[in-house]
Amino acid sequence: MSRTTATLIGCTAILLWASLALATSSTGAVPPFLLTALTFAIGGGVGLAVTLARGVGLGVFRQPWPVWLHGVGGLFGYHFFYFSALKLAPPAEAGLIAYLWPLLIVLLSAFLPGEKLRAAHVVGALMGLAGTVVLLGAKAGGFGFAAEYVPGYLAAGVCAVVWAVYSVASRRFETVPTDVVAGFCLATAALSAICHALFEPSIWPVGNEWLAVVALGIGPVGIAFYTWDIGMKRGDIRLLGVASYAAPVLSTLLLVAAGFAAPSGSLAAACALIVGGAVVATLFARR
Repeated sequence: MSRTTATLIGCTAILLWASLALATSSTGAVPPFLLTALTFAIGGGVGLAVTLARGVGLGVFRQPWPVWLHGVGGLFGYHFFYFSALKLAPPAEAGLIAYLWPLLIVLLSAFLPGEKLRAAHVVGALMGLAGTVVLLGAKAGGFGFAAEYVPGYLAAGVCAVVWAVYSVASRRFETVPTDVVAGFCLATAALSAICHALFEPSIWPVGNEWLAVVALGIGPVGIAFYTWDIGMKRGDIRLLGVASYAAPVLSTLLLVAAGFAAPSGSLAAACALIVGGAVVATLFARR
C-alpha cells in the first residue's frame, strides 16, 4: 500500500468522526459510558466478523502486552478522560483543550524515524487550531477559563495527550495487523461497561435510538478506528494531524444541514482557517 493511499484511507476516519455529533444527538439520553460500551462492542464485533471472514484466525490477537497497553490505553483512555473533562469543566473549554491532539500529533511526528517536521506543518496545524477556537468560542459565546475547573482542564489535556501519543505511537507497532483493533474495541467496551455500572444511571436506547447506536458503532466508532490505524501506520501522519481539524467544522456543517444549527460568520471563518491550514501544510511543506 502506498503512502498516499494510506493517507486517504486515514482521512475517511476524519470524515466519519465528523458525523459523531449528529449521530449522538439521535441517541437520546443514553449516558456516555453506556453509549461507549454499546458502540465499541458493535465496532469490535464487526471488526472481529470481518477478520474471521477473511480467514484470519483468532491467533492474530495473541500480541505482546505493550501492544494491548498501547491500543486499549489509547481508545479507552481517551474516552475516559474526555468524559471526565466534560463533567468537571464547561464543554467549550474542555473541548478546546481536548482538541489540541491534532497539533500534538504534528509535533510528536518529528520524533519518528524517517519523518521530518517542517515549519509549514506547524503553521498549518496552528491555523487549524485557530479555526477550532473561532468555531467553539462562537458556540459558547466566548471562553471563560476559571480556577474552579482546573481538574476538568487537566483531564482534557490528558485526553489530548493520550490520543496524540496513541496515534503517533501506532507507527512503532506498524507490524501489528489492523485486525487487532477489533480486540482493542472489545476491551474498551468492557471497561466502559464497568465505568457505566459504577458512575452512571442505566438509561437504555429506545425505538429508533437503537438505529443511531448501531450507526455509531459501525461508522465513527467502528470503521473509523480501523482506517485511522492504517493512516497512522502507513500514511502521512503530519498531514493527517492537520486535516483532523476539519472534523469539528464538518460536524457543524452536518448539524446545519440537518437543521440542528444555523449557519454563521464564525463557521465560515473557521472553514477558511482550517482549509487554509491544510493547503499550507500540503503545498508549502512539499516545496
